[in-house]
Amino acid sequence: MILNTMLVVLTDLAAHLLGNISFRRHFHLMLSATLLFGPVLSLWVSQHSVFAKRSHFLYRMFLRSGWGWTCIFVGSFVFLLSFCTRRSFSLSFRHLSRLGVAGGLWFAFRKLLDILENATGSCYEPLPGSPEINNSQPLLVLREGESKAECLRAGMLWRGYEVSEDVFLLCLCCLLLAEETAVFGPYLSLGGFSDAPLRILFLFCVLLLSLWLFLLLCLLAYFPQFPTQLLGGALGCLSWRGLYQGWYCQSPCWYCPGKPGLGILKN
Repeated sequence: MILNTMLVVLTDLAAHLLGNISFRRHFHLMLSATLLFGPVLSLWVSQHSVFAKRSHFLYRMFLRSGWGWTCIFVGSFVFLLSFCTRRSFSLSFRHLSRLGVAGGLWFAFRKLLDILENATGSCYEPLPGSPEINNSQPLLVLREGESKAECLRAGMLWRGYEVSEDVFLLCLCCLLLAEETAVFGPYLSLGGFSDAPLRILFLFCVLLLSLWLFLLLCLLAYFPQFPTQLLGGALGCLSWRGLYQGWYCQSPCWYCPGKPGLGILKN
């Protein structure tokens, strides 16, 4: 009884925050400010922290498979919410198709970014026993004809025009989570059915959103690469704007899944 009461209170508070109109209108601005000023945190954080190592558990467990975690929890929440409300598989799959579109966009951009980096980059081999330049890096010898995969496999360095795929993915997932979970607040205020499994899934989505924001701050603070991370974040924000504030605002049809909550919330 106590656990159920705590679950209801926590989910009601989180749903009220995420469903708030001001929060939804300004969340992307907060994310943009984080991208702009997050690298400043590198002046205060300790490089001896556990989060300053790429081998940390959170990076290995969640960052490398961030899209999978997002699909599992958001997809389960969206399906359960839509199916419990209307008992319609077609409506549920239409709402789930938004995840498929976002996943296809993410995959396409990953391939394009790899092509861009391969086309604009070069492979360099550190010269053994050479003096360091500015006490930071040894002399590098250019190796012609090497692809990025071959270069890294041989233990050499690749220098090219990069866009941070990690920051791109985290920004896209954060904005997608905020959009898909925002309907739960209006849904509850209209007296929608909300049992424990649905509330637990919603709470997991909120925790996942908090984790993505935390990992984004860690990347900006401990591994600052201002131009590449800013470009990755801008690409994630533009993808969200093109989908959720452009394409999905059209009336639902065979080529458009519609906005979150459409056909679920009762007027």
